[in-house]
Amino acid sequence: EVQLVESGGGLVQAGGSLRLSCAASGFTFDDYIIGWFRQAPGKAREGVSYISHKDGIIYYADSVKGRFTISSDNAKNTVYLQMNSLKPEETAIYYCAAGGVVLGTIYYPDDWGQGTQVTVSS
Repeated sequence: EVQLVESGGGLVQAGGSLRLSCAASGFTFDDYIIGWFRQAPGKAREGVSYISHKDGIIYYADSVKGRFTISSDNAKNTVYLQMNSLKPEETAIYYCAAGGVVLGTIYYPDDWGQGTQVTVSS
């Protein structure tokens, strides 16, 4: 079965950087979309970034463009999210998600990880 395990969350000061990892099993990246969502306290879950490994297309939310970078190590079935210049309002649980479909620019995953907490102090 598909499993997605996030790691790398923690506490960081505003302006700092963090790299999240998502180790995937039960599928190969060649046929899958995979990406990251986040949910801040009191807010709806939002898509952050995703990559379609079939065609190499990458999308970022406007709010993170220029600061976040998604990448993958296909041999390890692992996807990363490098987050730079972090802001306090980006404190959230970050979820890895995979499978599903993209309609327009909206990603509808089939599978989710358990999430990893990112806390950005002001």
